[in-house]
Amino acid sequence: MSTEHLPTLRARRYPSDTTDAEWQVIAPLIPTGHPTRRGGRRPVHARRDIVDAIRYLAHNGCVWRALPADFPPWQTVYDYHARWSTDGTVNHVHNRLRDQARAAAGKDREPTAAIIDSQSVRAAETVARASRGYDAGKKINGRKRHIAVDTIGMLLVVAVSAASVQDRQAGPALIWAVRMFCRHITMTWADSGYSGALVDYAARLGITMKIVAKLADQVGFHVLPRRWVVERTLSWISRCRRTVRDYERLPEHHAAIVQWSMIIMSRRLARHRST
Repeated sequence: MSTEHLPTLRARRYPSDTTDAEWQVIAPLIPTGHPTRRGGRRPVHARRDIVDAIRYLAHNGCVWRALPADFPPWQTVYDYHARWSTDGTVNHVHNRLRDQARAAAGKDREPTAAIIDSQSVRAAETVARASRGYDAGKKINGRKRHIAVDTIGMLLVVAVSAASVQDRQAGPALIWAVRMFCRHITMTWADSGYSGALVDYAARLGITMKIVAKLADQVGFHVLPRRWVVERTLSWISRCRRTVRDYERLPEHHAAIVQWSMIIMSRRLARHRST
């Protein structure tokens, strides 16, 4: 079985395209698609072109049918997006890049602390009514993404719910996911929206949760200890236009787009390797 990717003949012309240095970082994490002993068809499109097409959509926020003609057919790109979201490929690529980014920053690959928060985004008409809701506090009809990040802002866990789901309701599932997938974490910071029974629940899982409340006389925005890290990550995610509004029919596809928005850390790794 070949471990080499099908070479690409496409010229790199968009800001979201992978550079040669980036592709060297990402390529070992992407399935080549070559036939196995059980059979299968030979790949027709270069995996680098598929990755660049998904990154183009995430970065620019276009519809699938509007992908430029120099990419593989949009139906093919969407099929890979759906397949890689389901079989764990996107999660695997993101997590391995995060481990490398932590190592490059002088951190242990396994984080021991996390910060959690949520962000509501408006939903397009493609989002079914059953998976959307109304966030009365933010006055947003759509979905809410709940995230946990490490102390340098790298994404650890992302979950997507209706915007009507309160942080206290989503908190247990988020903390449980942190415990399951990041077993070394023993400390978590959160805002007052997570106070109450969730603190006790986290303690039963072996995680100490500290609530970082607003200042007593706070008016407007203030940088608060630890909380600014996760808020910065939310702003990183929102730099990709596809994440500013939720267009995905399935919540897990929106979660995958959020991970694609963070896979841009491959550029940081490529620069680190070149120095």
